[in-house]
Amino acid sequence: MSEPANEIPVERRQMIFKAVVEAQDGGQSVADSRAAVARQFSVTEEQVKQIEREGSDNQWPPL
Repeated sequence: MSEPANEIPVERRQMIFKAVVEAQDGGQSVADSRAAVARQFSVTEEQVKQIEREGSDNQWPPL
């Protein structure tokens, strides 16, 4: 079982969120961007989903 995304430091969560948004803005599909960012940051795709929701809810950059 992986750690909840909220146990990852906020600065790192914001970096992950930014990477996902930039990947999707660059034309990657949602699924592909999540998988790539999960590999890049050594987190699970479920954690990436949680971070996406948090970032969207809190209007993190680059939104």
